[in-house]
Amino acid sequence: MQSWPNPDVPVLAGEAPALRLYDTADDEIRPVSIPSAGEEIGMYVCGITPYDSTHLGHAATYLTFDLINRYLVSAGHRVHYVQNITDVDDPLFERAERDGVDWRELGDSQVSLFRSDMEALRVIPPRDYIGAIESVDEVVDMVARLLDVGAAYQLTDDEYPDIYADHTFTPQFGYESRYDNPTMAELFAERGGDPARPGKRHALDALLWRAHREGEPQWNAPFGAGRPGWHIECSAIATNRLGPHFAIQGGGNDLRFPHHEFSAAHAEAAHGCERMADHYVHAGMIALDGVKMSKSLGNLVFVSKLTAAGHEPSAIRLGVYASHYRADRDWSDAILAAAENRLQAWREAFANLQQAQRNNAELPTIDQDTLPPVIQTVRGLIADDLDSPAALEAVDQWAMATTADPAGAVRAGSDPELIKRGLDALFGIDL
Repeated sequence: MQSWPNPDVPVLAGEAPALRLYDTADDEIRPVSIPSAGEEIGMYVCGITPYDSTHLGHAATYLTFDLINRYLVSAGHRVHYVQNITDVDDPLFERAERDGVDWRELGDSQVSLFRSDMEALRVIPPRDYIGAIESVDEVVDMVARLLDVGAAYQLTDDEYPDIYADHTFTPQFGYESRYDNPTMAELFAERGGDPARPGKRHALDALLWRAHREGEPQWNAPFGAGRPGWHIECSAIATNRLGPHFAIQGGGNDLRFPHHEFSAAHAEAAHGCERMADHYVHAGMIALDGVKMSKSLGNLVFVSKLTAAGHEPSAIRLGVYASHYRADRDWSDAILAAAENRLQAWREAFANLQQAQRNNAELPTIDQDTLPPVIQTVRGLIADDLDSPAALEAVDQWAMATTADPAGAVRAGSDPELIKRGLDALFGIDL
């Protein structure tokens, strides 16, 4: 699957502080594991099911992981970023039937729009952008392995011989979400599970391979024609590109259970490892004017409509970063307006700084191999579990001081090009 163009992310001077992120599984903030020189940091972020265009809830999640990606890349690390597209799934079929279109055409159109939105927002693309259709053979292989090791079973006394994972095979099951059994049972039923399916060994067992039903696409497999389940798609795509153990598994906090729990369990059972990812990182949900965004309520804000209305991608980024990524947060016209005012204030300070340099030959020359103090501050705040609200406030203080005394800002170490370079590298903001 084609992704989108890669924005240039400058490598910043100096040694970056260790990036510390909250890990859902361990319930603590701790450093991201940095591999030996020459090795890559693996990051897998779950992608869209392409039955509706990119709304701000989607965008906020991918902007969160873009903040992580940019921090690591600007520190000189190599990141192997992988993302999937669930282009075979019930919601896609249902929306296509409702709208009277072919499900493949619907999926292609929405993936195309998602790519254009991500390009507009200057999000670093995944190196591997993989659709479920592309990965069917990988899923078949992984299902076969799970059957071989006894971590899966096939229904026999049923019209549809689906294959399920036996979640009790991995004794660590539940470590990622840390939910108790009643909570897992409730969320499993709400989020695509089928706890009451006859023939299953356990109510929480998740579908690995859905046997063919009339009217659905199908692929051949040794255990019968059908299509992949949801969780194993991500498990196969991730581990086949990053290995059975990698640094960061990410997505929205609605994926904490069952999706990330089962993706990890499938990988751990198939590969015999204790833990798929070092960090399980989850972004909060976005509400519109205090009400959670949802397709059923019809209160979605679409990135493409915001940009078509003339709102700059940099302002959208600032609006999202104004709240902490782990919080369930709000979006409103007021938040967007505040972000646009903030961007304008930064640009005015930047212009004043440029003018001061041009007009004052006696001002000191800034060492281009150092970071301006404000960029050092921003870097440290982002390193602390992506404290973007505090980082934005630090730049606000710099902008006010610079506007009041541009020459003094230069004397204090602010070089306009280094400021621009730093904000671009860390925030993806275009001054």
